[in-house]
Amino acid sequence: MEKIRVSKADDVTLWRRGQRFEGTLHLTSHHLIFSYIPPPPPPSADRPQPPPTSKPKPRELWITYPMISFCTYRPSPTASHQQPSIRLRCRDFTFVAFHFLAESKARDVYETIRSLTCRLGKLEKLYAFSYQAQGPEKHVNGWTVYNPMEEWRRQGVGVKSANKGWRVSNINADYQYSPTYPNTLAVPATISDNVLNYAGRYRSRVRIPVLTYLHPVNNCSITRSSQPLVGVRGNRSAQDEKLVSALFSTSDRSHPEAQAPSVDSDEEAQKPESGVSTPPSFSNEESGKTLETIEDEVIANSRRKSTSNTYSSYDEISDTPQEGPRLYGAQQHNLIVDARPTVNAFAMQAVGMGSENMDNYPFATKAYLGIDNIHVMRDSLNKVIEALKDGDITPLPPNRDLLAKSGWLKHISNMLDGVGLIARQVGIHHSHVLIHCSDGWDRTSQLSALSQLCLDPYYRTIEGFIVLVEKDFLSFGHQFRLRSGFLGSEKWFEVENERIGASRPSIGENPFGSGKAGNKALENAFTRAKGFFNKHANDSRESLSEPPSSTTNGELEAFDSPRSIRSSSPASKDPSTGSSKADKTATKPKETSPVFHQFLDATYQLLRQHPARFEFNERFLRRLLYQLYSCQYGTFLYDCERQRAENKVSDRTRSVWDYFLARREQFLNERWDGGTVDDNQRGRERLIFPKVGEVRWWAEVFGREDAEMNKPPAVPVSSTNGTTAAMAGIRASVLMGVETADHAEGVAKPESVAESETGAAAEVAGRAPDEATPTPTTADPSNGMADTDHLPPNPTSHAENDHQATHAMARMDLDEKPGLDPLGGEAAQDRELQRRERTRGQVEVELQ
Repeated sequence: MEKIRVSKADDVTLWRRGQRFEGTLHLTSHHLIFSYIPPPPPPSADRPQPPPTSKPKPRELWITYPMISFCTYRPSPTASHQQPSIRLRCRDFTFVAFHFLAESKARDVYETIRSLTCRLGKLEKLYAFSYQAQGPEKHVNGWTVYNPMEEWRRQGVGVKSANKGWRVSNINADYQYSPTYPNTLAVPATISDNVLNYAGRYRSRVRIPVLTYLHPVNNCSITRSSQPLVGVRGNRSAQDEKLVSALFSTSDRSHPEAQAPSVDSDEEAQKPESGVSTPPSFSNEESGKTLETIEDEVIANSRRKSTSNTYSSYDEISDTPQEGPRLYGAQQHNLIVDARPTVNAFAMQAVGMGSENMDNYPFATKAYLGIDNIHVMRDSLNKVIEALKDGDITPLPPNRDLLAKSGWLKHISNMLDGVGLIARQVGIHHSHVLIHCSDGWDRTSQLSALSQLCLDPYYRTIEGFIVLVEKDFLSFGHQFRLRSGFLGSEKWFEVENERIGASRPSIGENPFGSGKAGNKALENAFTRAKGFFNKHANDSRESLSEPPSSTTNGELEAFDSPRSIRSSSPASKDPSTGSSKADKTATKPKETSPVFHQFLDATYQLLRQHPARFEFNERFLRRLLYQLYSCQYGTFLYDCERQRAENKVSDRTRSVWDYFLARREQFLNERWDGGTVDDNQRGRERLIFPKVGEVRWWAEVFGREDAEMNKPPAVPVSSTNGTTAAMAGIRASVLMGVETADHAEGVAKPESVAESETGAAAEVAGRAPDEATPTPTTADPSNGMADTDHLPPNPTSHAENDHQATHAMARMDLDEKPGLDPLGGEAAQDRELQRRERTRGQVEVELQ
């Protein structure tokens, strides 16, 4: 209560959507409450004038403090009759303004709101820890809806009779192996925990490839992980390669339905011809084909052109094909999906990470998706809010030109395009898919969950959707605390006459933090890579635009490097995040991003396009987004399963699912077909696919009418920024490149730039390049694909060689950079093969 300067303010005027209301403002420990008497509606033939003795019922507007995304206090100017005011912009896109009679009262209210929003200091002071369930919620326990072992059994994992080639590992039972992963991991039955132990050293945050979904028809899987720690030296791990190979070899082709597609669709049944030799364009502007068909052809053709599809396995010691019976998985287009743009993925090599070298994974094809990072998404939503920002003082519709220029629908379309590609590979082409981005908890969670929503009708029920969110966002980890900014930030509060020139963002630019995305992807990617050497920046590694924290020396240490062990003690670090406990609860505006919002928006698009295939309605999704930010329930307050267990969240708070299950009838979809599956009847197939060209604004979540948001803009907008391309039926694919061991299309590898930028940035930081770029440890591959029970306990790190490798490769001329041709030319491919041979030779020398 010491933070509350004033608990009540009388004679306050509320403005919302251009309407004025007189009432009283109350400030409690967790809520801002405005109580008012609504004006009587105008009389009409259907609604006569009420008698003068009747009094209208008072109404209340409740706003929880974490819901506030921006607050502006406007003092009363000197010698002016203008009233002081406070304008609030909320995360549920509510815009309100409060006007006061007294300056002192307005200032006290502002300081109280500020203190209760961004000066709490720890999550335990949020409303969830004091909320007491009321009414029917008392009899519901949402914490028990998701049980990981029950979900694995539903998928047939761990059931001996099913014999699907998977087992449940307890290597992470105490969360010491991978702090941000769940305590039960489904892995191939042929992989021992010792292999997992060494494979984890090759993946960022030890987030190894593990199962998240197993298709019941063809036993093909969706697995997920973080990026590999490749670095500029081209590190590799025999154990990681063995693990990924095992993931892609678990299919049982004897299954009766594994021979044919599950749906009969003219669009999906189109098969690429075997004689195709010209690489197709990643756009349907001239081809006349559906973009989905083009994407499938690109992947299929890349696989045909790779010599690796003529064998079923390979020897990891000699790196040579092994002839023999071809496995079912090896005959498919088993796919590694890197959700990042190609430039971003390769630029990460400059800071010790990167993407798989497909020379070491010849049994798979890799696809790059052009899904932008959290900073681009935050900037896009900021522009949407710029179009809506005057919603408190005017009833006018949003600026549709600004909406189109925000690129929000383009980002949703790209996400759904990638989801459709993954769902087709698993459900129609009977292939395995491994998904990752950087740390594997933002774009990876989105793509994984949405793909399962398309593949499995169970996840389209209320209980199934709860299980999906619990599994792919909560259990596998997603930084809800950072991305949602529950504890607020001082940067989200401003006094209007205290703005300092351009250092203050405009009112439409900072609901989730400031920052603009650059348009020059290559230039920005490597400029941001320099931030790795800035020891005063934040600790995210989800993209290069925000450099790592000094608390972890960049957080790019090898998993078992001596320096990381010395600097990481339980007393000073949170093992779930790698950040110091002193600042682990602080909101960093540049780490916030609407990741979960985008997931719900994409789910809404699927619901709108397939209205009879979902048990829940649009309001269910809208209220879930609201409850994310209300902090009334404990479900979303922490970043991973370990943090929730350590803080005993299930004992101290209520589950958000209590709210929905206790009010189930309010969220039922009247058009639901009951979940009946019949693959022989159109409209009742097991699979659904996104119609990317029909993406529309989710008007209800922005508090607007559909006609306000979904009219075409007054001025045509480029397809790269707006929606006119979708209206015209012409759009660019989210697929930016495809790569196999011997073939690449659309893959540009800016390695020389990355390495030269690494050396330059290290010099600016006052350190030698080899000191500035810690290199991940390479697991000892001496035993190849054999059992690794006797591997040495401390594999040798070769960080000292990075300085020489970096500067040797930096001397390459920029014009000699391979892969500049977006579709890949023969000369570029020859240079690429030569580069890989050099890299392979270096690796072989080191392994000897």
